[in-house]
Amino acid sequence: MSKFDRYMLSQLLALFGFFSLVLVLVYWINRAVGLFDKLIGDGQSSMVFLEFSLLTLPFIIQLVMPISAFAATVYVTNRLTSESELVVMQATGFSAFRLARPVLYFGLIVAVMMMVLMHVLVPISRTMMADRSAEISENVTARFLTEGQFTHPAQAITLYIREITENGELLDIFLADERAEKTRTTYTARRAFLVKGTDGPKLVMFDGMAQSIARIDARMSVTRFADFAYDLAGLITGGVRAGRGVGELSTRELLFPIEAVMAEAGTSRAAMLFEGNSRFGQPLLATAASLIGFAALLLGAFSRFGLWRQILFAIVLLIVVQTVNTVVTAAGRLDEKGWILAYVPALFGVGIAVGLLWLSQRPRRVRTSPEVMA
Repeated sequence: MSKFDRYMLSQLLALFGFFSLVLVLVYWINRAVGLFDKLIGDGQSSMVFLEFSLLTLPFIIQLVMPISAFAATVYVTNRLTSESELVVMQATGFSAFRLARPVLYFGLIVAVMMMVLMHVLVPISRTMMADRSAEISENVTARFLTEGQFTHPAQAITLYIREITENGELLDIFLADERAEKTRTTYTARRAFLVKGTDGPKLVMFDGMAQSIARIDARMSVTRFADFAYDLAGLITGGVRAGRGVGELSTRELLFPIEAVMAEAGTSRAAMLFEGNSRFGQPLLATAASLIGFAALLLGAFSRFGLWRQILFAIVLLIVVQTVNTVVTAAGRLDEKGWILAYVPALFGVGIAVGLLWLSQRPRRVRTSPEVMA
């Protein structure tokens, strides 16, 4: 690698790190606000919030890396052009394709980092998050049971617990169930325990009574019990881990799908094949974005009016590539042979960059004014 390649590559990597940090912080703060309200509102600790925030980072980093690569390339190219460094290199005989070599190295480095994220870190983090979400959803004490307060774990359900002891015993229970159309039932008990059952958690109450009041004639019936089990499974959603999603599956499982895995993920063979191949194709979009940003700005290397038009042109081209990516993603999931479409956006972007590089090194006509010709 020549000195120019090392110099430009170091500039690209430094700016890439800066833009990635800024964009990750913006995305992370945006997601953390909703995550904080959900977890803290359910009675979780700040450590649980921190754990979930860290588990979302691999996916967020994966999203921002192509944008950061594009922004870093545009910034560095614009600066090198304004300081005439690229002009000097072109004057020494460097072609547009030769100048793009460090940008290609940079794009491939970013693609490799994205592949590590998409093949390893993102599936692992999603699996861990899904497991922890199921555990937290099943933890009724953290979500619904708060001593000294009336809570509503579900619509038409009111629960009050005077005290929760250190060993998990619930003292002086009040539970009002108004879900039935004809009756309203109130349960009271001196003590109770939460017990895990095969169908979900149950509230086992001791030394209490159940009062049922008919809504039509207000007739009340009282039943005293020594022990009574109240099913809480209907009040809790999401506590059972149904199965892995497509994002949690390994690349091998996606590329070689079997019936059991397709049934677990609840998706088709075509969707799994496309998802597996997109883990190779999507990282190459970062390479294409870098090359497009560099090639578009190289068109204005000799302009006296700055490069703002070329920057806007590069952004438009990036939007076009992303539109193609969206279209082929929807189409590729419908057919088992559509997995090849996962590579089309990256190839399309690289083709645009090659065309722009070829166009940038064509001889430019110098316009002559009529006065000069006279």
